[in-house]
Amino acid sequence: MSQLVIPQAVRLVLLSALALLASCQNSGDRGQTQYLEAFASTSVPHSAMYSADQDSYWDGDSIPGSPSIIIDISDQKAYFYKGGTLAGVSALSTGDERHATKTGNFKVIEKDQWHKSNLYGDFVDGAGNVVMANIDVTKDKAPPGTRFEGSKMHHFMRFVGGIGMHEGFLPGYPASHGCVRMPPHMAAVFYNNVTKGTPVTVRP
Repeated sequence: MSQLVIPQAVRLVLLSALALLASCQNSGDRGQTQYLEAFASTSVPHSAMYSADQDSYWDGDSIPGSPSIIIDISDQKAYFYKGGTLAGVSALSTGDERHATKTGNFKVIEKDQWHKSNLYGDFVDGAGNVVMANIDVTKDKAPPGTRFEGSKMHHFMRFVGGIGMHEGFLPGYPASHGCVRMPPHMAAVFYNNVTKGTPVTVRP
């Protein structure tokens, strides 16, 4: 029995170490910020630690009616309705313990397909190579010869303050700075099916 348990435990430790190394890397890769995408899209580790998109789907193209969205923090999913009929579900990563996603009733107030963060990202050199990753411009100073490159928050749907839904890295648990991260394909679908004024309910 113990011979079966030990290899599994070792495997989890190795995957954890791999995840830590990938998220902390300071190499020349572009855009590998922990805020959005700690791993390159071609090298995301497949394990029980990464269950970002097991449940997402979209069946709403032929469903009529006005759109509305319910974001459920407890189960880390967004439910898209058309005229009261469930049209699709997206996996999420909402705000972490220090940056909780605000709950309540809101509406989409802005759409920006190619939005980038103005607070979180990387300092890059003239060629776009990452010199300093995972930075916060309110706390970190740019090394000489670098510029700030904000994390991609494409298909951004703002619904309160600086908070919105957008594509991003999903580790399988709440990990954002308050925004609602979605798999890229689902962020695009939601973006294309909402308008300014679409109701958004965020529940605990």
